[in-house]
Amino acid sequence: KKITTGIYKKPTSTPIYLGKTDVKDDEVTDRKHHGGTFKACYLFSAEEYNYWKELYPNLDWNWGMFGENLTVEGLNEKTLVIGNIYKVGNALVQVTQPREPCFKFGVKFGTQDVLMQFINRGLPGTYIRVLQEGTVKVGDTFKLIETSKNNLTTAQFFNLLYQKNKDKKLVELAIKNTALPESKRNKLSKFIQKK
Repeated sequence: KKITTGIYKKPTSTPIYLGKTDVKDDEVTDRKHHGGTFKACYLFSAEEYNYWKELYPNLDWNWGMFGENLTVEGLNEKTLVIGNIYKVGNALVQVTQPREPCFKFGVKFGTQDVLMQFINRGLPGTYIRVLQEGTVKVGDTFKLIETSKNNLTTAQFFNLLYQKNKDKKLVELAIKNTALPESKRNKLSKFIQKK
């Protein structure tokens, strides 16, 4: 069927403006699952591109392939803590949650198999909340301003979402982390209650 999606991004050398709920002039068609306070901007690691290029060599590769607003060097979800606050350009941002792949990601890659590959890879990039709006441009760096007191990493939370037998300590960390959307924390608190 015909769908509308904002996953098709192209590189730009023009500065972009990070707003409270999205990147200015970015196409966000599905507001239920994309954009908003806790998903204002999506970051993906430049270092991950080689891995995916080897899996899908026939695709037309360029920055923005994963639908990210910012392709970032040195992004490591295994050490990136949810709740950390950074200054980038003249914006102030906070790490909020990993990206969860949907069928539109499969459409872009030409197969729905990519969803499970993405989940198994465990390096999904991250969304950020914009605490102070501002512009960012090519070459800007992320400067750590405040470290979260809750040491849950983006990778840990991503894996937690898909684990059948969830790690109770990680669930408790996630529930207490106010940088995560309340809906995500409530969902996990139901898991604790069932136990």
